[in-house]
Amino acid sequence: MNDYTTLDVTAKTPEQLASLRRLTLLVYILYALSWLVGISAIVAIVINYVKREDAAGTLYESHFTWQIRTFWWSLLWCVLGVLTLFLMVGFVILFVAAIWSVYRLVKGWLYWNDRRPMPV
Repeated sequence: MNDYTTLDVTAKTPEQLASLRRLTLLVYILYALSWLVGISAIVAIVINYVKREDAAGTLYESHFTWQIRTFWWSLLWCVLGVLTLFLMVGFVILFVAAIWSVYRLVKGWLYWNDRRPMPV
């Protein structure tokens, strides 16, 4: 586990940190919107990977890692759920994946709001 309590954020200007903060929120919003418009999750994951290096060494790095892991694990569980729908197990898998995804988004937003790093 990374120790984000001793981050060296002196390399980033206040404007850069503010920009990363806004970008992190935007990505959370895009993931939430993916429940209505699936393509927004693709946009969000691209932003995560493109801007990940910019977030290195800041508390937002942990949020980017959290968001990336949420995307890939959600995708995996949704694919598994769809593939097992005919066994009737898929409905349970999809339901649990949905609850887990909502939990991850809400937890991320709350930590973002409190300006805390995610426990990744």
